[in-house]
Amino acid sequence: MAPAVALAVLVALVALVAPGLGAAPGCDHPVHRWCSSRDTAVACQVQSRCPSLPQPAAAPVELSLYYESLCPACREFLVLRLFPTWLLLPEEMLSITLVPYGNAQERNVSGKLDFECQHGPEECLGNMMEACLMHEAKNFSTYFPVIFCLESGSSVTKNLEAVCPPPRPSLPLTGDVPVPLSVPCARQCLQIYAPELDSGRISACVQGDTGVALMHHNAQLTEALDPPHQYVPWITINGVWQGARGARWGWDTLGTPLSSPCPPQKHTDELQAQAEASLLGLVCHLYQGEKPEVCGGSKAPKIQPGCRR
Repeated sequence: MAPAVALAVLVALVALVAPGLGAAPGCDHPVHRWCSSRDTAVACQVQSRCPSLPQPAAAPVELSLYYESLCPACREFLVLRLFPTWLLLPEEMLSITLVPYGNAQERNVSGKLDFECQHGPEECLGNMMEACLMHEAKNFSTYFPVIFCLESGSSVTKNLEAVCPPPRPSLPLTGDVPVPLSVPCARQCLQIYAPELDSGRISACVQGDTGVALMHHNAQLTEALDPPHQYVPWITINGVWQGARGARWGWDTLGTPLSSPCPPQKHTDELQAQAEASLLGLVCHLYQGEKPEVCGGSKAPKIQPGCRR
């Protein structure tokens, strides 16, 4: 007798011998179909008696990084922790949101929005460049390597289109994986990691109203944090929210910033410390699905103190 038939017969016998253990009253599927799919098993409330059904995929660990482009601690966390962890883990384990704004201040000057950044105008430019890059690329796996290149180079605002400086010997670094603090290259970050992107569109975004709107949106996201951020990098874990029309992370389906900020997301001192010490270990610990071999745990030195408000 085939295993599936035998299982269906067993379920039917259980229903006959113990009616109280049968299917739900609203189940209109024949007994031999109860275990044919997860939806049917749920409808008939017999999931526990259908061991052959595939288990639902585990939700990814959701991580949001609130940062500013020229903050040394932000750059270190992004380059030495976040990017290597993203490279090492399968896509379904970790979902990342980047919010470049940090400790900036938004002002309305004669009816126009203006921004004052902690590390000066160049940081405001860097924040807007990265926000516009995300807006144009849409796909995380496209823009994150470019942002890594920008943040790990000698100049965040010049590495997008300017030729990188002569390579420096990279020092061995301890962490989840070794990563150099500068990226020696002879080409632009876009040419290396995302040659399909149009740098002209990114520049137009930075110089136009779209860049201002993106920064205003990031200001809203940052100001909506609960508890309010005290420094950057500020890390939230498993803080999921839904925007209008089911969009996530504050963008609608057309890639336009949503008007309402996100609700409070989860941040604790303990999660922050764990993420700074070993982000890979933290994500591996929090993920509820089958873990890859790389989840063996790791120890890393603490990153320097963040940029306080």
